[in-house]
Amino acid sequence: MTYVFDLGNPATNANPFPEFARLRAEDPVHWSGAMKAWIVTRYDDVRQVALNNKQISADRLTPFFKTNSEFQRGSIESLVRYLNHWMVFRDPPDHTRLRRLFTKAFTPTAVENLRGNIEDIVSHLIDGMQAKAKRGETVDYIADFAYPLPASVIMDLLGVTRADLERVKVWSDDIALFIGTAQVAGNKYLRAEAGAKAMSDYFRTLVEARTAKPTDDMISQLVLARDDRDALSTDEIIGTAILLLFAGHETTTNLIGNGFLYSMRNREQWERLVADPSLADSAVEEYLRYDGPSGAVARVAAADLEMAGKTIREGQRVFAFVNSANRDPAAFDDPERFDIGRATNPHMTFGHGIHFCLGAPLARLEARIAAVRLAERLPDIRLAGGEPEWHDSLILRGVKSLPVTL
Repeated sequence: MTYVFDLGNPATNANPFPEFARLRAEDPVHWSGAMKAWIVTRYDDVRQVALNNKQISADRLTPFFKTNSEFQRGSIESLVRYLNHWMVFRDPPDHTRLRRLFTKAFTPTAVENLRGNIEDIVSHLIDGMQAKAKRGETVDYIADFAYPLPASVIMDLLGVTRADLERVKVWSDDIALFIGTAQVAGNKYLRAEAGAKAMSDYFRTLVEARTAKPTDDMISQLVLARDDRDALSTDEIIGTAILLLFAGHETTTNLIGNGFLYSMRNREQWERLVADPSLADSAVEEYLRYDGPSGAVARVAAADLEMAGKTIREGQRVFAFVNSANRDPAAFDDPERFDIGRATNPHMTFGHGIHFCLGAPLARLEARIAAVRLAERLPDIRLAGGEPEWHDSLILRGVKSLPVTL
């Protein structure tokens, strides 16, 4: 029987790493009939896909929408309208223009200026976890810490009130059904459309308010830049605001959640961090490598290309699995070992080339502060309950819930 890799299988989704190892060894560029896409698993090949050369396009939405029945019926108008403005789905020159306008917001200096606010949010959330524990309530590390931390940071940056955190989560979860390519979610396109419509309406109101009265948030900066040569249209501002809010918390939640999960499963590594908080920098890099928050890079072949002896045809989808590349023994010593002191760690979790993650400095800062403060204030924290349930997603890699005892 022909082997078929399928992340729609819950067992594979929960632990894809044995399958990745098999594919790297036996079929590193694998056609999955179940996923109707090429699966790329070796470090060098994943890097080639991520470089986004002229043979591989980031614009995987245009060909998908053209063949999607919901698109043809006109029922996912907002999803198409705003996600097509996301720079992660654009090739040059559109990608170049969009990225240039946002680079200043994520310079090392700009990110470092957010440190005080991040520290305050972390302290507040840990206080809340301790208060829940004292009341005898269940503390969920994801719901009570890993989600609200990055969500609050990016909302503050955009100028979105934290009181809307729960509404934003509902919309974001619905959009994630489409972005993450969930396999079993019912009506995922219509739910993603509803999330995109609600979030775009929300941001349109904010753009109108900042046009009338600018403040010091990022949306105001984008509005004020509209008269410049490379200015954004209103739809581009709204689409990019949705992207920043979505990407700014979904992936960082998974980073903070996955890193914590493996720290608890490898208790000696947690004890190392408690004893020496200066390990936080290398610990975060290991969190990113070992089971990172973005499982794969999704692309479309812009032309026929050869890879590992296979011919990828123009128009075919390619999933380059970063989390497989990050455990490739050709690139890492003892890659199956979770080691927060790993000295050499050239992981590709933030991508490579022109699509290298713009928010990487911010995600790293949030995760480092979280790791240090948790180790200082909650050194005895432990997992409670059984095995966690992983999100059903090809792209977004994270767990839904992590009950803990403090």
